[in-house]
Amino acid sequence: MSLQFFNTLTRRKEPFEPIHPGQARMYTCGPTVYNHAHIGNFRTYVFEDLLRRHLKVKGHRVTHVMNITDVEDKIIREACARGIELDQGDALNPPERIPLDEVTEPFLAAFHDDRRALRIEDAESYPRATRYIPQMVALIRKLMEKGLCYESEGSIYFSIQRFPRYGCLSGHRLDSMKAGARVDQDEYEKDDARDFVLWKGRREGEAFWKTELGEGRPGWHIECSAMAMEILGESFDIHCGGEDNIFPHHENEIAQSECATGKRFVNYWLHSRHLMVEGKKMAKSEGNFFTLRDLIDKGHDAITIRFALARQHYRDSLNFTFEGLKAAGEERRRWTDLLLRLEEITAPGAVSESLRDAVANSDREIEAALDEDLNTPQAIAHLHELTTEANRRIDSGEMTAAESAAVVGVFRKWDSVFAVLPEGRGSLDAEIEALIEERLAARKSRNFARADQIRNDLAARGIILEDTAQGTRWKRG
Repeated sequence: MSLQFFNTLTRRKEPFEPIHPGQARMYTCGPTVYNHAHIGNFRTYVFEDLLRRHLKVKGHRVTHVMNITDVEDKIIREACARGIELDQGDALNPPERIPLDEVTEPFLAAFHDDRRALRIEDAESYPRATRYIPQMVALIRKLMEKGLCYESEGSIYFSIQRFPRYGCLSGHRLDSMKAGARVDQDEYEKDDARDFVLWKGRREGEAFWKTELGEGRPGWHIECSAMAMEILGESFDIHCGGEDNIFPHHENEIAQSECATGKRFVNYWLHSRHLMVEGKKMAKSEGNFFTLRDLIDKGHDAITIRFALARQHYRDSLNFTFEGLKAAGEERRRWTDLLLRLEEITAPGAVSESLRDAVANSDREIEAALDEDLNTPQAIAHLHELTTEANRRIDSGEMTAAESAAVVGVFRKWDSVFAVLPEGRGSLDAEIEALIEERLAARKSRNFARADQIRNDLAARGIILEDTAQGTRWKRG
């Protein structure tokens, strides 16, 4: 099956052909660590994790770099508000810790905690912008030597008119841009195409490094180009981010990188669409701004949140609702309940031809869906079809242990991409086991009030009891 992606650069689906066969080198824009990442951020990070995992299923050795933006306007404003030292030291001989770390490190640690809670796999590298200042300076010097930028009031700007392909990613027309108009901010309005800052000369109240360019700090856009090329090379396979990164950030990355090297920077650009909350743009003023921690504090499960973020195709806008979150939990529970039922199948016998065909067809269709630009809704639909067929066979008494293993195999294979199933029922602590035994004894003595009380107490702890013809079984809620 041919793996293909919608390439923002070419505006069409293309077969994935890595530069080096069997290897996939991927760069994704990570968090700006001035606050906790919100669920809109994690919608993109979960999509990128699904992509990474499916590339591995397809046999590619993935080298994934996710940058950490730990110097930019918002971080510097926070540092100033706290009265933190602005001198970050000599870029060529940096200290182990810099003053800005006081702002960024707690949020960096929180980001890693949150992504692990969502089962987002470790990238191979998490470069921090503040640790790559020399590489940024070297890249800027290369652009200066080629006459592609200019200096003004101690800052250095990239001249977008010097790159005829400017706008190739976003569709902005170069002939409609104002030559010489400049912008200093790291983030600015869409359609506001101007010469962008590569290096900000030292300003009052701003953090700075001592470098051969003078005292100052890098602009946001040069950070990703320098880190990506340092780790992945001058050309690599995939670059991802949210659609808000297309312009100006990714457009500017292409311009400065390709002007510096004369090579194509990235072959495939993949972007996820925005996340709405209850039909509105997420904003604190709307009262619908949520971090992962906010939702967990409200009693929602992190893995169910992951599933809710993964169910919609990454190129479709996602309207995150609490009803949708509930539905995601019910879908997960349907799969979990099936796996518990399958564990109990002990009937001897081979795999029937009809079950073998159903399993093979599901496996094939799920792979085809994910190969088609990571079509997660379609892949999930095929897993639901397999769930329905497996439950039908269990209910009719047809399922054998061999058939059970075949069905479980499909779910475990594709959960290596979705990562939403329990990794195992696990074990119960002695106190809970004692309560389950006490409940069994209460039922035998017809003390149903006590039995119900124990069931409710265990449910509050996330242990769900089910009484079946084969006895009482438990699962985690």
